[in-house]
Amino acid sequence: MVSGSLLFQSLILGLLLGGLYALLAAGLTLYFGIMRVVMLAHSAFIILAAYIAWWFSTATGLDPMLSLLATVPAFFAIGYLMQRFLLSRLRPATMTMMSVLLTFAIALIIEGLLGMVFSGTQRRINLPYGASSIELLTARIPVVQVISFALAGVSLLALFAVLKYTRFGRALRATIQHPQAAQLVGIDTNRTAGFGFGLGLATAAVGGAALSLQATIYPSLHWHWIGPLMAIIVVGGLGSIPGAAIAALLLGVLRVMLELPLGPTWAQTIFYLALFATLMVRPQGFFGGRLAQRF
Repeated sequence: MVSGSLLFQSLILGLLLGGLYALLAAGLTLYFGIMRVVMLAHSAFIILAAYIAWWFSTATGLDPMLSLLATVPAFFAIGYLMQRFLLSRLRPATMTMMSVLLTFAIALIIEGLLGMVFSGTQRRINLPYGASSIELLTARIPVVQVISFALAGVSLLALFAVLKYTRFGRALRATIQHPQAAQLVGIDTNRTAGFGFGLGLATAAVGGAALSLQATIYPSLHWHWIGPLMAIIVVGGLGSIPGAAIAALLLGVLRVMLELPLGPTWAQTIFYLALFATLMVRPQGFFGGRLAQRF
C-alpha cells in the first residue's frame, strides 16, 4: 500500500520534472512553429550543453550554471546560422521530411564528436549541494531538482515575455501564423526565422545545463530524450509553447506516479501512450488550438 507521504513526494517530483520537460520541449515547439521543421538534433544539442557544463565545472571548479554565459549566445548563433544557411535551403514542399533526415544526421555528428572527445564513459557533476534536500511537509525534495525547476521557470517566463511583449516577439508570432502576410507588412521573415531558431537552440543550452545538475550523461543519451519531447509537443499542440508546457507538467507527474507501481522503465511508456491517444483522438493536440490562437 502506497503511503500518502510517498504520493505527495511523487507529485512534487513530477511537477519539478515536468518543468524541466517544458523547458527542453520549448525549442522543438519554436522550430516547428516557424518553418515546420522537425529538429531531431535538439536533444543532441541539449546533451552537448550538458557536457560543456560538466567540462566547465570539472576544469574550473565553479558552478556549472556559469557555463551558460558562453553556451547561450553560442547556441543562439549556431541556431541562427543553421536556419539561414542550411534549413532555409530546403524546398518548402518537402521541408518537414527533409528536415528529419538533415537534423538526424546532425544529431549523429554531435554524438560522434562527443564520443570521440569525451569517450563513452558516463559523466556526472560532483556538486557540493548534490546530495542536499529540502523538507516540504512530508516530502524531501532534492536541491538540484529545485534549481533545475527554477531555471526552467525563469527561462520559460523570459521566453514568454520576449514573444508576447517585444517587437521581435510580435514579428516572430506573425511569421509563425502567416509568413506571407508578415512579409506584406514589412517583416523580414527570413531574418526573423533565423533569430527564432537561435532562440530555440538557446533554450537547449539552458536545458542542458539544468539537466547536467541531476543526470548522468553519455553521448547517446539524446535518444532517450527525443521521444518524450516529441510526444509532449504533439500532445500540447504543435506550435504552442503554453500547450507544450501544460502537457509537460501533466506527463511529468504521470510518469513519476507510474514509477511507484511499474518502475521507471515501464513508466516511460506514458509518453508514447499519450502520443498514440492524441493522434487517434485529437491530432491537433489537446491544448494547442485555443492556446495557440491566444499566444
